[in-house]
Amino acid sequence: MSLSNKTILISGASSGIGKATAKLLVANGANAVLIARSSQRLKALAAELGAKALALRCDVTSVAQLEASVQAAVERFGTLDALFANAGIYLAGDVAGGLPSAWSELLDVNIKGVMNSVHAVLPTFLEKGSGDILVCSSISGYQAIHWEPVYSASKHAIQAFTHGLRRQLSQKGIRVGAVAPGMVLNELWGIHDQAEIDRRANAGEGLRSEDVAEAVLFMLTRPSNITIRDLVMLPRTQDL
Repeated sequence: MSLSNKTILISGASSGIGKATAKLLVANGANAVLIARSSQRLKALAAELGAKALALRCDVTSVAQLEASVQAAVERFGTLDALFANAGIYLAGDVAGGLPSAWSELLDVNIKGVMNSVHAVLPTFLEKGSGDILVCSSISGYQAIHWEPVYSASKHAIQAFTHGLRRQLSQKGIRVGAVAPGMVLNELWGIHDQAEIDRRANAGEGLRSEDVAEAVLFMLTRPSNITIRDLVMLPRTQDL
């Protein structure tokens, strides 16, 4: 299914998976509405992508900002066809030494942020009788990983939300699915050096952000009778 002139809202678009996905979708003819908290990096990406990109500073924990972003997307491109709910933060460490305030922020972004984003786009999708909702989950949503229990809890919650949402919307022309990567070599995990990313990816130790973007493209371009509910992808050597 062609993405030509389809408009896709991408949260967390200023870096990592979101940025790579925006680039790939625009290269395949889509319009990209880029939202994130970092306006400077968003503007730089939008300038790189040209007229098919719209950059909007937006915090996914704010319902009002998300609703305004959806309205701006429709005003600019005439419609909205898909959401990639990608914004998230990462936190590892033992519970005993953790900070409840940091847990609260993570849960707000990783869980409420996805729910808020979905709620913001649903009126448009329901009115049209079509749309795609893709959520960036994690292998941590399938098994609790002991070095990141709070992060794992957030992704388990998102898996449950995604599956329940899909069943609510399956008769309304709206597809819902999640892409769940393992270790991704990007800024979220503190990896910035491209040479190090390439070295570890070539050794099968991690995924590139671009690998996940390819999975998102695959999911969005399946014929309309197909829903990819879950796409789990791991680095070749990740023992999970």
